[in-house]
Amino acid sequence: MSHIILYAIVPIVVVMLAGYISGKKGIFNGEDAKKFNKVVLDYALPAALFVSIAQASRDMLYKDLKLSLVSLVVIMACFMGVYYIYKYCFKNNTGADAAVSALISGSPTIGFLGFAVLEPIFGATPAVALVVAIVGIVVNAVGIPVGLSLLNASLAKEKAANGKGGKKESGWLPVIHALEQPVAWAPILAVVWVLVGIPWPEWASPSFDLIAKANASMAVFSAGITLSAIKVVINWQAILGSILKLIVMPGLALLGGVLCAMDPLNIKMLVVACALPPAFSGIIIADEYDTYVATGTSSLTLSVILFIGFCPLWIWITDRVLSGAWF
Repeated sequence: MSHIILYAIVPIVVVMLAGYISGKKGIFNGEDAKKFNKVVLDYALPAALFVSIAQASRDMLYKDLKLSLVSLVVIMACFMGVYYIYKYCFKNNTGADAAVSALISGSPTIGFLGFAVLEPIFGATPAVALVVAIVGIVVNAVGIPVGLSLLNASLAKEKAANGKGGKKESGWLPVIHALEQPVAWAPILAVVWVLVGIPWPEWASPSFDLIAKANASMAVFSAGITLSAIKVVINWQAILGSILKLIVMPGLALLGGVLCAMDPLNIKMLVVACALPPAFSGIIIADEYDTYVATGTSSLTLSVILFIGFCPLWIWITDRVLSGAWF
């Protein structure tokens, strides 16, 4: 556990704090954070997603169909649940706010912390790579395109309501616009690459890795700058986002895994993956669209801090459930 805290959580806090201090000192500002986020969203994150998925194999995707289906159902059910809760239960929220909330609190940050957290607990095994790959595909190849579609559809509706939308556009336009963005089509292209069965050449990885390695550090640093430029709002929406992410999602993953009689090790790894803090990509998208930035960043910060306690708690709960100690 100390290894997880020192090698996964502390680096996030340190880099985010560095961004926060640089923002407070005036070295960088909110506009700089938007530029950093654009680099992450259009280059670093797509490169990281593409190469990590393309290095998988069809056997990895087909090896455990139960793991794939439970991951898809649980994560997307939570994703859409967050969207509808924030859209209809909070009067001041728009559809765009709800979409950003779903991108943050409805998705684990598997791309940034998946291996960093799972490998110290379960070892550097193919099983860990399988869970990270499958959850990563669900979050990035399904969740992000859906979230961007909902976000763009809501923004287009708001423009039309304000008389700025011009003629009525096709309902598919937000989907097409979402899929045009590298962060959406890159993981989908990688999935197609794997399903077609094209071997990924090892010599191609370094060309992607150089920019991909800037993904997590730049995203977290930028989040710190954004945090310095806003007033931290630990309100009920931020608290609810942390509850939905750290309690509801891993709880449903555990329930789904048990009901579907999944392999116990896969259940345990999936629960920990779903208990990871909210996706940093959601904050990047929020800042890019200037939507729900304050509460979203506050919810992310709160969840990162709470994860230190919830990670070992979920491991203990899962062990108890799988051993039959509570039945």
